[in-house]
This record gives sequence, C-alpha cells and structure tokens, in this order.
Amino acid sequence: MKAPQLAQALFAVVAALAVYSFVSTARDSERRRVCMPLCAMRPNYAAQNRLAPDFDLPSIDGKRRRRSDYAGKVLILNFWTKSCPPCLEEMPSLAELAKILREHPGIELVSICTDDTAEEIRGTLQSVLGGQAPFPVLIDPDAKVVTGKYGTRMYPETWFIDGQGVIRARFDGVRDWASPLTVNFAETLKSANTCEIQFSGASPFGPLAGLCDEIGAAG
Repeated sequence: MKAPQLAQALFAVVAALAVYSFVSTARDSERRRVCMPLCAMRPNYAAQNRLAPDFDLPSIDGKRRRRSDYAGKVLILNFWTKSCPPCLEEMPSLAELAKILREHPGIELVSICTDDTAEEIRGTLQSVLGGQAPFPVLIDPDAKVVTGKYGTRMYPETWFIDGQGVIRARFDGVRDWASPLTVNFAETLKSANTCEIQFSGASPFGPLAGLCDEIGAAG
C-alpha cells in the first residue's frame, strides 16, 4: 500500500474510532440521565414486563374512572386507607405533588382508597388536608382492585405506570412525594429512552445494576 493510501486508511480508522467514542459517550450520558432518578429513589420493584390491570371504580365526586382513561400519560397510582397512619402522614406530600404536576402535562396522580363510602373518605381528607384532595380519589371498599388486581396488602403503596400501561416501579411505604426527584422520575417515563435497570426488594439487579452504584458515587 502506497503512503497516501496508508494515510487515508489510518485517517478513516481514527475517524471511525472518534465517532464510536462520541456515540458511546453520548449513550452512556443518556443512560445515566434516565437512570439517575430511578437509582436515587430505589423502588421496591422496577421492571418493564408487566401491564397494569385495568379497573373501573367510582370516585368520591361521583364519576367513574378507568386506568385506561389515562392511556398515553404517566400515571402515579397511590393506594391508601384511613386506618393506615403512614398513609395519612404522606397525604399532604401527595397533595403538594398534585399541585406541582399541574405544570407537567402528561403526568397524572390518582389515589384509590379502600374505605367504605365517599362521605367517610371526604371526612378523612378534610381532617388531614383541611379540604379535599387536589387529585382524583377512587373508592374500592372491597379491595377488588387494590388487593385483587394489584396484590396490595400493606399500605401505603404507590405505583408508576407509563403511557403504554406498563408498570415501571412500585414503592412500598410512606415517602415524601413533593420533591423534584419524583417529578424527574415520572418525566423519564415519558421518554422512548428508558432505564433498563430492574429492582427487587429495593435492590438493583441485572447487567446494568452497577450503574446505580456509579451514579451514587458520582453524586
């Protein structure tokens, strides 16, 4: 091979390596961006292989709502009951989150209560929030949806479901939901680029699980 041809070949190789490095770095940066909220929040469960069961329940305002009514939107679904002190403890943060989400179209917060009547639920909300909840509250007195379809037995429990109806994360127990991290996580579920890390028992697993440790160390 003549010198000019060798130079061209070397240039092509160097250029290809530079492009590969750039693409690889960009991909890694995007992966970290979409995984950071998930890693930081450490859900009890996270995956992308389960569809959320549909439901049809009345709300305390007399309307009926289905899970499929929120198709195309990220749905934050919270399960609670008045006999659960942690549920009442986190209720103000859920109310604040609902107000924050008014500036984030495409993300909806809905709660399902297993108490008996709308009047009973409204009384609990009045006591805890000093008024009504700024998000839909559905009634499931026999827990046919909460326990029968979603398998929930301990409250509170909060699910994040993407626009295609895929369950992306479940959080067991009380949390402070009125934080930028909650909104950032919900926003990532609107993107085609999603975090592939899975969680079980609040621990990451799978080929990319180590990324959570890297993100934590960097943070």
